[in-house]
Amino acid sequence: MTHRLSPGDSAPDFTLTDARGEQVSLADLRGQRSVVYFYPKAFTPGCTTEACDFRDNETRFAERGYRILGISADSPETLQDFAREHDLAFPLLSDPGSRAAQAWGAWGERTINGETSVGPVRTTIILEDDGTVLSADYGVAVPDHVVNLIGALDS
Repeated sequence: MTHRLSPGDSAPDFTLTDARGEQVSLADLRGQRSVVYFYPKAFTPGCTTEACDFRDNETRFAERGYRILGISADSPETLQDFAREHDLAFPLLSDPGSRAAQAWGAWGERTINGETSVGPVRTTIILEDDGTVLSADYGVAVPDHVVNLIGALDS
């Protein structure tokens, strides 16, 4: 298992390719608060539900001053198809080799359908505008996660 981030930590920088083929660095995004979520694989039921929940609530996050970024090991081409099929306007970033996931603690042991393996762990990290971690949720369950996250931001 990798080191997990905690409130007050500085988020590790990354440079990843987005669904449009452009390079995106965390350092380039400083100055605005962010919701960074790691998900295992595009087009799977849980990941699709989660992405659509973020899509459906994107305005609510923006009203609170947060932008959304989704990260997975999927290729930029797969992410482009995923974004197009599900009308996702927020950036989806490709993390081949899962180096960013490992640096952010979103990699480790997980159990899916009763089988334990090592791989991506569904994770949501909330960042302040300077890249400091406000909250870090690992092993996120999809149902009600996004709505609960908005509620936590309001409290």
